[in-house]
Amino acid sequence: MTQAGRTKNKAQDSGWRGSVDVWLDAAYEALKESGVDAVRVMPLAKRLNLSRTSFYWFYEDREQLLAALLARWRDKNTGGLVGQCERYAESVSEAILNVFECWLNPALFDSQFEFAVRSWALQSDEVAGQIALADDARINALAAMFRRFGYEPGAADARARTIYLTQIGYISMKTTEDVIVRFRRIPQYVTVFTGKSPKRRELDRFFGQFGYAETEPGVFVPLVETFEEALPDDQ
Repeated sequence: MTQAGRTKNKAQDSGWRGSVDVWLDAAYEALKESGVDAVRVMPLAKRLNLSRTSFYWFYEDREQLLAALLARWRDKNTGGLVGQCERYAESVSEAILNVFECWLNPALFDSQFEFAVRSWALQSDEVAGQIALADDARINALAAMFRRFGYEPGAADARARTIYLTQIGYISMKTTEDVIVRFRRIPQYVTVFTGKSPKRRELDRFFGQFGYAETEPGVFVPLVETFEEALPDDQ
């Protein structure tokens, strides 16, 4: 059987053995919860209530599973950040708000995953090398975003690094903020990072994506409440 055929058959087999994604998802959760040392075949099998031997139907060995985890991290976090940097924006403030979506939406950028991979790098030169490549790609994407809006290369690079290293600091320190606290700081962050104040409509659109409206400076309510207030009393 060809390797392609073997892979296809393995991916299609989702019975008692699990599946490629089932094992990878379990490894992903174990890495985020307990670090790379928890990503081992027997603990994952117990977690999934599957036999240890079923793992080898989908992966040659633990190293192949770890490689798949790194690929998921590159696709999710680097891919998500770069994609937001390249997303259409009418102004640099709107472009920065596109990037800020990453810090509030785990579907675009998983901060727990990022912390886990950076912790893993302390034990692996190979992973540390992958992080260095990712850091360069992300900073370059941020700098390109600034250049797109007319910033000269040196300023674009400095601003890109300021944004990126600030957020990596948040992640490395495991800083947590209530979403409303983060919302209140966002206009000032935009001003610091770009040198320009965001427009009200840009902020309203950003907050609205997360289901909130700013009814007065620093006061946020669920967006649905503003709809209810706008309805006539007899509706």
